[in-house]
Amino acid sequence: MDALGTAFGLVFNFQTLAPMLAAALYGLFVGAIPGLTATMATALLVPVTFFMAPIPAVAVLVTATAMAIFSGDIPGCLLRMPGTPASAAYTDESYAMTRKGQAETALGAGLVFSAIGGLFGTLVLIVSAPALAEVALKFSSFEYFWLVLLGLTCAIVITAERPLKGVVSLLLGLLIACVGLGNPAGFPRFTFGNTELMGGLGFIPLMIGMFAVSEIIRYAVDTGPELRIIDQPLQNVLKGMWQLTVRYPMQILRGSVLGTLVGALPGAGADIAAWMSYAISKKMSKEPEKYGTGHVEGIVESGAANNSALAGAWIPALVFGIPGDSITAIVIGVLYMKNMNPGPTLFTQNPQNIYAVYLLFIIANLIMIPLGWACIKAAKQILKVPRNVLMPVILLFCIVGAFAINNTPFDIGVMLVAGVAAYVLERNGFPVAPAILGVVLGGMLEENFVTSMIKSDGNLLAFFSRPVAATLGVLTLAAWFLPPAIRRMRAVARA
Repeated sequence: MDALGTAFGLVFNFQTLAPMLAAALYGLFVGAIPGLTATMATALLVPVTFFMAPIPAVAVLVTATAMAIFSGDIPGCLLRMPGTPASAAYTDESYAMTRKGQAETALGAGLVFSAIGGLFGTLVLIVSAPALAEVALKFSSFEYFWLVLLGLTCAIVITAERPLKGVVSLLLGLLIACVGLGNPAGFPRFTFGNTELMGGLGFIPLMIGMFAVSEIIRYAVDTGPELRIIDQPLQNVLKGMWQLTVRYPMQILRGSVLGTLVGALPGAGADIAAWMSYAISKKMSKEPEKYGTGHVEGIVESGAANNSALAGAWIPALVFGIPGDSITAIVIGVLYMKNMNPGPTLFTQNPQNIYAVYLLFIIANLIMIPLGWACIKAAKQILKVPRNVLMPVILLFCIVGAFAINNTPFDIGVMLVAGVAAYVLERNGFPVAPAILGVVLGGMLEENFVTSMIKSDGNLLAFFSRPVAATLGVLTLAAWFLPPAIRRMRAVARA
């Protein structure tokens, strides 16, 4: 109770609530601009958090992300151009509703059920994270090695339509993580005599480059025509939401549960959760023929899934230090920067910080409804901001943010190269998420492998000597070898 009281004091003060409000408005604005993703919004906030206390720093990241995921629905509904990838799953559905004169219902459903899904995911985070932390306290380097490897494997399987391209992207991220002295041997690797590379490639410049600069490059080379907004009055978007809640309770619950579970899988995130939820909603609906013609059922379920995935992604991030998506990959870097090192000891040594994080999630999802309502009302003005004005301003913020971390121009170069690399990768169908997870988890993977080999005196069978380690090892190897084996057996059977 003392820790909970301390957490209330950390959250309910001007130093935390004022930045939360500013971050909410920022997140709503970024999400509502097509092409500016929630991950990009988070990456651009990192340099700002450098000058903030730990709880306000986490507060602005949580709030901005939640708002950006929701507000991506607005241009998707009015322009048929999703603001964030998480909104892409039901963009055609919401745009079809707009063309039928039902934009208010589509936007209201996205707002209300995103908030409900976010609160559900937060409840699961509150209930499951402490229990998982107790289990994680018993983990040794063997279990952590397999857990990291399983997380990286899941990222490839889930996020890549072509697993081979996912593997290439992951290996690129692991290669980047090898640069510098930050390895168990303390030996300079891939530094090529450059002292700037001794400390490795900066994580924050890499993140800003991969998400923000790559979007700027994508806009610069895009010669497509600007889309025009459908002019439709937006008076009361909350009208009829209670009737939808009563009509679709199972859809809301199913979307929230699926979103939380998918969010907890490393590398998945809100966009995968929304696509999966929309597909399941259509398959299990009593009216599947209405999907694609402007049917609100799919928006209700997918909207709940995309925001519940955000809280779900924090479960492995807080308990194991393994990011659930690219956003929590950035957040983990901020947590380390603020000495809130993720892991099971965070729950035992600093419980007030964990309780504060729970409160921040609850507040962010509650204030989403009034602020989201205001954002929808102002949507037409937000969407009128010229992209050729917005993109240079964002590039300026990127440069300042990358420079501010270590006050070195070298990080600006890292950011620009990462941006070009991410653009080229995505242009050729290579997912960026596995590369990011490789950068975040590469050091953890190597450290636990080397520690385990020292403990076992080089005996590889020791990785299967403990029950939990053996279970995780079998699951990982099954994820590697079972799919190709099944495909081989089917090919032989057909032959």
